Amino acid sequence: MARAVSTRRRIVMTTLAWLVALVLFFPILYAIITSLKTEGEAAAGFSLIPSFTIESYFDVQAQRDYFKPFFNSVIISLGSTVIALLIGIPAAWAMAFTPTPRTKDVLMWMLSTKMMPAAGIMVPMYLIFLWLGLLDTLFGLTAILTLINLPIVIWMLYTYFKEIPVDILEAARMDGATLPKELIYILVPMAVPGIASTLLLNVILAWNEAFWTIRLSAANAGPLTAFIASFSSPQGQFLAKLSAASTLAIAPILLLGWFSQKQLVRGLTFGAVK
Repeated sequence: MARAVSTRRRIVMTTLAWLVALVLFFPILYAIITSLKTEGEAAAGFSLIPSFTIESYFDVQAQRDYFKPFFNSVIISLGSTVIALLIGIPAAWAMAFTPTPRTKDVLMWMLSTKMMPAAGIMVPMYLIFLWLGLLDTLFGLTAILTLINLPIVIWMLYTYFKEIPVDILEAARMDGATLPKELIYILVPMAVPGIASTLLLNVILAWNEAFWTIRLSAANAGPLTAFIASFSSPQGQFLAKLSAASTLAIAPILLLGWFSQKQLVRGLTFGAVK
């Protein structure tokens, strides 16, 4: 009886998991299907039957150079991630192993910055970028995405570092390890799953960021999010081309997430069971 109940529960949970996965994946699937239609078929209405034409992909590449925004996205995502890790690892180490009475307040303050509407600081940020000459530059976009995602990076690393026994670090100090050696040779190797998952998540967040990248960039430094937005014009939205541009933009990050899913799950569950 208990085995039958367990089997039914497993079937129900598996079915629900597949339904949720299909609901989440459906917009991506529909974008791919629409990109394989002609503009007339895409504008005709909802349909899951593509005509399997890749005309829109050639039109997208002919109208806009895909590779320039692609490399811009790579530079911005990887650059902001590396800088965020270089800042976040020492910051999370300090908060995890040398906390002060205000450490939790600082962590909550950093997290609260993610709750602030981006539109609320759009004008001052635009003016700051204008005065500093950072508009439509890779350095400017890398800097803003680093600042946006840094609280999440520090929070994730902090939770991972808290799971590492402090006795190991104290033993290293007794053996004469300096602070840089403690970080590089002791802490980082022990927290590789957590650091890897933080890196992957930050790359995904930076790659998908649209609000700031569209508003602070133009033709020179525009990433793939700006590439997608460029296909919405006053003459109308060309759905097949827009879907093709969206598919080209999300394909690299989908492949990255697919091939690194085990590492991502391992990192996100790091320290969950002691």
